[in-house]
Formats: sequence, C-alpha cells, structure tokens
Amino acid sequence: MFAIAFPAIDPILFQIGPIAIRWYALAYIAGLFAGVWYIRWQVKFPPALMTKDQVDDLFMWILGGVILGGRLGYVLFYKPGEYLSDPISIFKTWQGGMSFHGGLVGVIIAILLFARHAKVSKWYVGDHIACAVPIGLGLGRLANFINGELWGRPAPDVPWAMVFPGAGDVPRHPSQLYQAFLEGLVLFAIVNLLWRNEEIRRRPGIICGVFLIGYGVFRIIGETFREPDNFIGFLAGGTTMGQWLCIPMILFGAYSIWRARRAGPVASAK
Repeated sequence: MFAIAFPAIDPILFQIGPIAIRWYALAYIAGLFAGVWYIRWQVKFPPALMTKDQVDDLFMWILGGVILGGRLGYVLFYKPGEYLSDPISIFKTWQGGMSFHGGLVGVIIAILLFARHAKVSKWYVGDHIACAVPIGLGLGRLANFINGELWGRPAPDVPWAMVFPGAGDVPRHPSQLYQAFLEGLVLFAIVNLLWRNEEIRRRPGIICGVFLIGYGVFRIIGETFREPDNFIGFLAGGTTMGQWLCIPMILFGAYSIWRARRAGPVASAK
C-alpha cells in the first residue's frame, strides 16, 4: 500500500529547562491574538457599536471562556467517568484534552457576561467573534496534524493517505488537514464575505448564525473521515460524538438568523 510519509515534526517548538512551548499552545495563543487584532480592525466600520478598548477587554473574557469551557467540555462530553474518579486530573491540561463544543459554550457565556457589563449587543459581539474564530480553528487543526493526533480513518486506496505514529501501519486520511481547510479557510471566507455587506452587519446575529451552521456542517463532514475517539467509538448509525454535538449548533444558528431578520437593522453608534 502506498502512503505519504508523515512529516515527523517535534510537537515541542522549543524548550528551556522544564518550560516547553508546544505547537498546540502556540496555535491557541496565535489564534486568540490574531482574532483580537482582526476584531479591533473590524469595529471601526458601521454600525461601530464597540470601541477598540472594549475589544481589548473582551479578549480576557474570551480567553477565560475558551480555556474553562474547552477543558470542562472535554471532561463532561468525552471522559466524565475517568475524571470524576480522579478530579485532580482535570487540572492537568498539559496532558491534553480540549473540546471545541465546550469552548463554544464557554465563549457564549463570556459574550453574554461581557455584553451585559459593557452594555453592547450580545449579537453584535457574537458576529465579530464568529468572523475571528476560524483563524484559531484552522491553526488548531494544523497543530493537531503536527502532533500526529486525531488522525483519520483507514484509507489504503487514497493517494495522499499517511501512516501516523501511534496509529499502526495502516495509511489513513490526514483528516486534520481536511478540517483545517473547511473549518478554518473556507469558513473564514464565508463569514467574512458576509461581513463585508453593511446591510448584513446591521442585522446582528446573521453572521454568527451562519458560522454556527457552517461549522456544524463542516464538522459533520470532517468527522466522516476522522477516526472516532477510541474511548467512545462509533455511536448509533455509525455517527460520532462530534457529529451529535453539532446538531444543537446548527439549530441555534438557524434561530440566530431568523431572529436577526425579524429584528431589523440597527443604527450606528452616536
């Protein structure tokens, strides 16, 4: 069977004594900072309901939401029994284990709290977050590929299949790259093309709704090529946990668009 050699890149970017900087951590940090920089640029355009200083404050709220939500989501959605039997291991984040869907819940809570604190429309904040999140998603999936984790299903007849360390000698889909393309590049292009339309920007909720639907659909597609977590396996009808968790995202995204269209346009900040 033909397979492309996996590029064995050290998951540790550099290390100074006991302190190690990993590609995965760098992806999170770069995604957050790039997202904040991008939103700071966006908020100067109409309807301009948020200031650059408020965007800087938002960064801290989102950082907390991503870390706490991502970790707790992984614990609750994927390994509740294991972590309940050893609660201290919940804090061992260096051993890996973050959930996008948990991180999303954390970010939504952070948006609600920030919007109430700053007296800004939560839907307006959500639209800007939706425009920036695909940056971090794409970088995160590339980091998964570098780490040689979350590999794809067996694909012995696919010319670009790879043999991943720790996954046996079977050529597999490089599903991390598929997801980086769909959830990162394609989704970024879709939501930001919509954002360029001022009429859509003035109806807060449409962009974040499209993001939720788009991510849900792309994640469901990506999961058909990705090997399910071995501690969960396949669920009913050959589905995966990741696919099931996308269903409420898609439904809420549809509601967000419906609500925004009924609410009508907002005026610019004075």
